[in-house]
Amino acid sequence: MSFNIALSGVNAAQKDLDVTANNIANVNTIGFKESRAEFSDVYANSIFANAKTQTGSGVQTAAVSQQFHQGALQFTNNSLDMAINGSGFFVMSNEQDSLDRTFTRAGAFRLNDEGFVTNSQGHYLQTYKANADGTPAGLGINSTQALKIPDKAGQPQATENVKTGINLPTKAEIPTDPFDAEDSSTYTSSTSMTIYDSLGDTHTLTQYFVKTGPASSGDPNTWEMRVHVDGVEALAATTLTFDNSGVLTTPDPAEFTTNALGFTNGSDPSQQIDIKIPTATLNSGPFEVTQSNQDGTTVGRLTKVDVGPDGLVQATYSNGSTENLGIVAMARFPNDQGLTQVGDTQWRESLLSGEVVTGQPNTGVFGKVSVAALESSNTNLTTELVDLITAQRNFQANSRALEVNSTLQQTILQIR
Repeated sequence: MSFNIALSGVNAAQKDLDVTANNIANVNTIGFKESRAEFSDVYANSIFANAKTQTGSGVQTAAVSQQFHQGALQFTNNSLDMAINGSGFFVMSNEQDSLDRTFTRAGAFRLNDEGFVTNSQGHYLQTYKANADGTPAGLGINSTQALKIPDKAGQPQATENVKTGINLPTKAEIPTDPFDAEDSSTYTSSTSMTIYDSLGDTHTLTQYFVKTGPASSGDPNTWEMRVHVDGVEALAATTLTFDNSGVLTTPDPAEFTTNALGFTNGSDPSQQIDIKIPTATLNSGPFEVTQSNQDGTTVGRLTKVDVGPDGLVQATYSNGSTENLGIVAMARFPNDQGLTQVGDTQWRESLLSGEVVTGQPNTGVFGKVSVAALESSNTNLTTELVDLITAQRNFQANSRALEVNSTLQQTILQIR
């Protein structure tokens, strides 16, 4: 019996050494969670045994449980690196269209050759589809999808609407010479903006404002607006009339449509632009543009990817547009220590872990996403080295017990 007791102690000490060595080996593994060997004594008894004199039968490994406390955050220069500050796991998939999910705390992500966000093993980061307002379209585990970051933003869109807000100077002089776009003395003020045709090519739309009245006492406050695109007249002279308070009275509403622009670069020759002046004032101040925007776009190249604390992934493109690409999926379990390890710092759901609960980062009990950061291993190297010494002494002591048992049995065998 004593041989078995000592042998169980040796096995337990070896298990403790194995667990400690594994923790030390992974001290630099991103997202690694240290383990702890837990032991229990072995005691066999029956109703006819004398409990007062019964001895134990050794030790056994009760469990090797992982410790999911937070690891330290280390900051990087990679905007795709993510760390979870709080509870939860990233959701991963081994294949792009697979419903098989694994879970990890390691957030060292990168782009593969198809533009998908993956980890170093090629597993796909899962996200929820994002609405235009940045909220998730659904939070179910099976509604997650692989995150893809396109390197360009959609198809070009021709400019259809232009909005300009202006303030015209009442003290401006009335030009004496006929209007000439090449001669700034023939108009009072002008403003320009870039517009786009159906192919995404850029053109310059210029609005000219010419003071025409009052030419004498009692005449109304009148101005002419002309519109040129790439130096060609697109809208003939249109009169703007203001009352004595400087408020635009006609036309009301101030909306105009240009001629067909007739671009010769292969784009839609029938393109027209609706020009609106939602705010127009006349006062003693200088000429001022209070609003200037248009709704056309060209093809944009990816310039930046941002990930918010709530997991919203947003791409910014060179044409000034932004796109919500998804929301990083977060998962948690009733019992983290019941998860099944599958290697590569990943886990799977099991009966002991309970069913997965999904949600959005930085909501409820879910932690927030820290961008350009990684969660280090939560292994405390100093503690592990002390445990290593303790396990070694334990192993030596149990080995000595085996040696003593062997000596005693040898003595018995030598009795004559």
